[in-house]
Amino acid sequence: MVLAKNELFDKQEQQCATLFKALAHPARIQILKFLAETQTCISGDISKELPLGRTTVNQHLKELKNAGLIQGHVTGAKTNYCLNPAKVKELKNMAEYFFESIDIDERMVC
Repeated sequence: MVLAKNELFDKQEQQCATLFKALAHPARIQILKFLAETQTCISGDISKELPLGRTTVNQHLKELKNAGLIQGHVTGAKTNYCLNPAKVKELKNMAEYFFESIDIDERMVC
């Protein structure tokens, strides 16, 4: 029996990689920071608030939404975007766990 590559890793490692991948572009980090700073759902064109074109922002919003970090609710012709608090908390916990698991002794020399 041949395992798929993702089956070689446990569920937590896979989830961690999915969320970290969503952070793997500065535009996505900027979008998350913007949504966090506004403390509300944003309707309309978020690209007006960022130094990026509408199409680019929409592509990054899609990636963030696919990872579950943001929620998008359609209201008429507009989509309201906001952070998904549960998923953001999960990301924080995973990041903390991950960085603790690779913590090294400062005296370690190669």
